Amino acid sequence: MTLLRDMHYPTPHELALAARVLVDENPGPVRLRQVGASRAGQPLWVLSVDSCGTGAGAGAGRNVLVVAGAHANEPVGGATVLSLARRLLRDPAPRAGCGWHFLLCADPDGAELHRTPRPYSLLDYHRNFFRPPGPEQPEWAPSLLPPDRLPPETLALTALIDELRPVLQVSLHATDLGGSWVQLTRDIPGLAEPFAKSAAELHIPVENGASDASGWPSPGPGIFVIPAPGTEAAGTFHPEETRLSTWYHAHRYAGTTAIVEVPMWASDLVGDPAPHPDPRGALRVLAGRLTRDTALVSRVRDGIRPGPPPYGDPDAAALLRAVDWTLALIPRIALDWTGEGAPAEASAAYVASIDAFGRRLSLRAAAMLLRVLRARGDEAAPGLDRLVTGWCEEFAARFQARWVPVATQVEHQSRTVLATYERLAARSG
Repeated sequence: MTLLRDMHYPTPHELALAARVLVDENPGPVRLRQVGASRAGQPLWVLSVDSCGTGAGAGAGRNVLVVAGAHANEPVGGATVLSLARRLLRDPAPRAGCGWHFLLCADPDGAELHRTPRPYSLLDYHRNFFRPPGPEQPEWAPSLLPPDRLPPETLALTALIDELRPVLQVSLHATDLGGSWVQLTRDIPGLAEPFAKSAAELHIPVENGASDASGWPSPGPGIFVIPAPGTEAAGTFHPEETRLSTWYHAHRYAGTTAIVEVPMWASDLVGDPAPHPDPRGALRVLAGRLTRDTALVSRVRDGIRPGPPPYGDPDAAALLRAVDWTLALIPRIALDWTGEGAPAEASAAYVASIDAFGRRLSLRAAAMLLRVLRARGDEAAPGLDRLVTGWCEEFAARFQARWVPVATQVEHQSRTVLATYERLAARSG
């Protein structure tokens, strides 16, 4: 397929076309089925590869579920699931007695609104950026909404987990700039070695102090285990809502979930294990900058509130919901960085990861707001465009960002998925 040879980020439509070709070429072990529809009516497709050609469901041996596209701005997962399906067809060993099932895109509506034009640049990535607010994200919605208000994408995903009862669920994610890491709902011993080997061979930094896993137990570099309920370790970030996400739905069937992150642009700063001389002082500085940057975006956002609505444009409405959600999160995050839980000791990698996290929050809010202003021809658009451009340039320069080719992102993510399953299968016998 040209799609895989070119190794660009596939759209939901391209994913479905490529999956149909795989079925036509391999009618025995491969099948494609629709398991639901998005809020806008787009189909949710599952591609299955197994040893008997039945798309093994519950009670038909063990199953692995791989979820792509849970976050609209993280498009690499679609390319990875196609690559994994082809690997399994070439090497049937990992699917012996096991069904592999790939949700091609968990949020096709969001993927359509986030556009990643080629050639890839950090600025163009943000000028076309979209990430829905938490309640509209398929994996996170159960932690933020009552059961009767869950979006159809979430209901389709949880129903699929109920059907397959996977021993392993893998959620494919990506970070715009940084390194690679894995989050686990349960420890999988031995995973750190093949993960680190793959990252080293592909020249991808391992994110040793990922801000998403601050304070979590780490059995090896870049491997983080979500803390068990009741953990009271100082500085540990483990909100209870994490355990209400679809990541934990597999636990009903004794399954484990792995979240595999790869960078689009890499930075060696997030892998520096050296002790930082003053992490609390650094976090105060970062919190202050985040607060000031957010105020700049908020002033622009406040300036359009009295104006006309977004002309009934659902894209503009979605972008503004996401802007408001992001801006509302930031004060709590800045407070956490300066509160009692701020670490007295931390690595340079951890501080760098927090630095990147703060920069992307304000940048994302500004970028999504800019899309609305440009579409409306708002007079504030040029000034905000200059701000977004400057922030992107500073982000790339501060972290010495280097582009990671899509094929390299896919290779590392694929290797990590297979290594995760192999280690889990070896442990369970």
